[in-house]
Amino acid sequence: MSSVFEFVANKREEVGKSVARSFRRNGLVPAVIYGGEAEPQLLSLNHNEVIKHLNHEAVYSHVLNINVDGKIESAVLKDVQREPAGVKILHLDFLRVNMSQPVRVHVPLHFINEEKSVGVKKGGVATHSLVDVEVLSLPANLPDYIEVDLAGLDVGQSLHLSDLVLPEGVHVVALSQGVEHNLPVVSILASRASKEDLAG
Repeated sequence: MSSVFEFVANKREEVGKSVARSFRRNGLVPAVIYGGEAEPQLLSLNHNEVIKHLNHEAVYSHVLNINVDGKIESAVLKDVQREPAGVKILHLDFLRVNMSQPVRVHVPLHFINEEKSVGVKKGGVATHSLVDVEVLSLPANLPDYIEVDLAGLDVGQSLHLSDLVLPEGVHVVALSQGVEHNLPVVSILASRASKEDLAG
């Protein structure tokens, strides 16, 4: 992990839909932090500051510092509720973490060498089945992202979860559930033009 993100929050006691709407009208995002030894705590955060943080892809797979009235808690972002249009943030869920205990987090996938792929050079088209993957890892080992190298992938071939190159101590959750969960991550499919070339 290369960055530390700090979300500044205030405790809130009020609950209910009308209260939440009032917070949002005043530029605040209702939130909750839960897990660990402590009781769940209702929070509010500045909407503009939240948006700035969420613009960083790594915030979704990092251990975050949640500054609650001056007290720092370590947590991961478990859920983001947005308006249907996707612009306004409606609610955040943070899960407290213990740095000595593994956590489950969705980590983004970065696809590289697509234009250099054997199959793409033949006219094939890369089809991405997944954009992120849930991993189990100690918080300190969480990667910002996982690279998926398409360079050697030919038409008709796929890379699966088991093909991902993971940092030490990082495990794909789905693979612990059996071979039937070894889902394809990306495939090279023949385009109509390449099919015609092959037929001709």
